[in-house]
Amino acid sequence: MNINSISPFWKIVIAILICEATGIVSGLISQADMNPWFDTLNKPSWNPPGAVFAPVWTTLYLLMGISLGLVWKSSAPEPEKKAAEYLFAAQLFLNFWWSIVFFKFHSLGGAFLIIVLMIITIIWTIFKFAPISRAASWLLVPYISWVCFASILNYTIWSLN
Repeated sequence: MNINSISPFWKIVIAILICEATGIVSGLISQADMNPWFDTLNKPSWNPPGAVFAPVWTTLYLLMGISLGLVWKSSAPEPEKKAAEYLFAAQLFLNFWWSIVFFKFHSLGGAFLIIVLMIITIIWTIFKFAPISRAASWLLVPYISWVCFASILNYTIWSLN
């Protein structure tokens, strides 16, 4: 099967599955060491309850997948699409590693470095997606908003510990 012969619908479905799978696998890798250690850390009063994170991330991965799918199925020139897709892959790679570095390796500073790089690549991705699909670009706004919040939380927890 030629990748270009995949229907637009399936491109979006595949993109969503890639994003959701990234979150699931990263979560599974980091989950075993997460709660006992994290519970001992000093956290700010505005730290969201743990129950918030799974639905927020599930929604964000869904929006990210739709965004990627819109770019993938677009009729934009291949070099432009490929550059945007590679950039998306770079930020998704960083996203994958953040939870592992933070929760499994307990490296608050390392995770902060990763999340700063995530912010840069997500913003860059938004700007790369915009000429290809305005909707794809806007679908990443909740993601960058949450990651900016998470970076402040990451830094604050690092500072408190």
